[in-house]
Amino acid sequence: MTGTALLETLRGGVVVSCQAYPGEPMRDPDTMARVAMAARDGGAAGIRAQGLEDIARIRASVDLPLIGLVKKGSSGVVITPTLATALDVAYAGADVVAIDATGRPRPDGSTPADIIRAVHEETGQLVMADVSTRDEGLAARDAGADIVGTTLSGYTPSSPKTEGPDLDLVEQLARDLDVPVVAEGRIHRPEQVTEALSRGAHSVVVGTAITHPTTLTGWFVAAARPGR
Repeated sequence: MTGTALLETLRGGVVVSCQAYPGEPMRDPDTMARVAMAARDGGAAGIRAQGLEDIARIRASVDLPLIGLVKKGSSGVVITPTLATALDVAYAGADVVAIDATGRPRPDGSTPADIIRAVHEETGQLVMADVSTRDEGLAARDAGADIVGTTLSGYTPSSPKTEGPDLDLVEQLARDLDVPVVAEGRIHRPEQVTEALSRGAHSVVVGTAITHPTTLTGWFVAAARPGR
């Protein structure tokens, strides 16, 4: 599938993020592949996955556009933090390589522009730039990103965390960029998907509210035991 065709497949759709945290019962590539298959059967336009084994297993199981990443560390640049990991993600089977494009220093000294150029030249795959502010989104576009996502809004020192998704940022980026903008982060209800699309999002990524039963259970337990 060409890059243009892939982006058209994602237009107006829901991308389901199939990720589990280390130490959780679902932290297993085969389990994540089955979650991705279930999301496909529910009508997902694409899948977002973390970890090389997960990406490879999902690629073998699901014929949908696949956004891949690797998370390393717990602070600073965590999402696909080096040029080498970005290439690994592409070679594992991702159609789109997601990277942290906030401009914060990387372990290998690379820049988002370095990574985007390498992924394009060496693999031909697309790059999704995860950002937290409008300025970062503009810089990512200028660096050659094919997609810009609001993934990191609320998770960097330069972006306050909103109670729900940062729909204002979605609208700003959709207005000011000439590349697709993907809404991602704290999208927990169907009406938030509708609003994100109405504000100009090309597509919407939903993760926790679909694929993380530990968190979902916690929401219901908290409702049953208010104040406890």
